[in-house]
Amino acid sequence: MEQQKAAFTENRFFVTITFVTSLFMFWGIAITMADVLNKHFQHTLSLSRTQSAFVQFAVFGAYGVMGIPAGLFMKKFGYKSGVLLGLSLFAGGAFLFIPAANLSSFAFFGMALFILGCGLSTLETVAHPFVASLGDQRTSDQRINFAQAFNAVGAMLGPKIGSYFLLRNNVEGSTDLTSVKILYGVIGAVILCVAISFAMVKVPDTVDPHATKGTDADAANVDLAPKKSLFSHRHFSWAVLAQFFNVAAQAGTWAFFINYGHEKMGFSDEVAGNYMVLFMGMMLAGRFIGTFLMRFIAPNKLLAAFALGNILMCIIVAQDLGTISFVALLLINFFFSIMFPTIFSLGLKNLGEKTQQGASFISMGVVGGAFFPFAMGFVADHHGVASAYYLPIICYAVIFLFGSKFYKVKA
Repeated sequence: MEQQKAAFTENRFFVTITFVTSLFMFWGIAITMADVLNKHFQHTLSLSRTQSAFVQFAVFGAYGVMGIPAGLFMKKFGYKSGVLLGLSLFAGGAFLFIPAANLSSFAFFGMALFILGCGLSTLETVAHPFVASLGDQRTSDQRINFAQAFNAVGAMLGPKIGSYFLLRNNVEGSTDLTSVKILYGVIGAVILCVAISFAMVKVPDTVDPHATKGTDADAANVDLAPKKSLFSHRHFSWAVLAQFFNVAAQAGTWAFFINYGHEKMGFSDEVAGNYMVLFMGMMLAGRFIGTFLMRFIAPNKLLAAFALGNILMCIIVAQDLGTISFVALLLINFFFSIMFPTIFSLGLKNLGEKTQQGASFISMGVVGGAFFPFAMGFVADHHGVASAYYLPIICYAVIFLFGSKFYKVKA
């Protein structure tokens, strides 16, 4: 009941939280458009599913490289400068798609995707503790899940935009990359405009997790064991592990969604891409519903319940039961919805002055998404795309353990 009394945020943070929340939408567009790009490159660059998984490897691999530098930059120069750095890298990577398309070079595309991914990694590293700092710690789970709901809006727009521009006119054997060049050129221009706009926003002083000395350790992000090293905080270490497996499952599931729709349901690539909008819509619904349920259900309990839900959904998808399995595939994203923000929020609890460094390592956990699509792609190439969905069960079992037992903050 105590959590209900804490305000969602403060009036002085309204403009800032609105702007930062919009950033969640922009990187949601970029992440899911990469899944459409994966399928498009299979056609235009004649790649196998295992080879096309390098799209996810380049984007998510950047998180493993950029997480710590982004955290150090944020700690030295502040949240606003961290956001501007992330947007600059995001725009720069998008603009590099133009020469990559001119050269028809998958290696060049990989470099562009890596730089773009460094921008996304920086934004995620900065934005989560930024949103968490915009009010009482007891409502930080709600704020991060609310902001992540707009990430889901972006995740819906990404495949819709990507399918329209990249898959709609796919011709067998075509090597034309003009649509890729135009699309990412426009994205780069939009993100550059956002960066210029945010540079003009005045950010008020946030709730400082470093200096707070209040006695209420539930409301304020006070380190209850300041002499412990960062990884000696068990709840934080488990959050990093859970996030690694969480994004691993997400990246693999999303990367082969269109393949599943095409191969198992008989959809065209464009129709399967459009179903991905509904797929992301399930995540949007899950985040709004999850944010509401957290007013009554402890976030860790909801996380554990949703992990069990996805274990069941993966089993059903792998059975290749036609429409039943496809509905289960759609529901995976509903249950996935609260996982990323809730793991992030639970992992940052009571880290005090270690909060920003902690955010770096939790963001680095996203590197799991760089490797898992290869494993799922290998299974899909040799045993069918349905069987590949057995693999994420391992990931959700780890998330269940975190949510049910290892989330607790210990002094």
